[in-house]
Amino acid sequence: MHIDTITTITSPDLAWQQEALCAQTGADFFFPEPGSSVREAKRICGMCPIRSACLEYALDNDERFGVWGGLSEKERLELRRTSR
Repeated sequence: MHIDTITTITSPDLAWQQEALCAQTGADFFFPEPGSSVREAKRICGMCPIRSACLEYALDNDERFGVWGGLSEKERLELRRTSR
């Protein structure tokens, strides 16, 4: 079988992630071990200028782990339930 064209799958524009404060601090705060505190991640998110874009991305892409846009997994799940 010969394929003449190459199909490119384009990803959503993720340029906003370069400006995220979490990109400058590392993933440990945002993906803690089960039962660990997410307080520090939420504090960092609270100062982040692109927090709303991050949360929107997490909700649109059904991110199930970590802190995104200042919300934990449980908080995002509750937000999805109440917005239906």
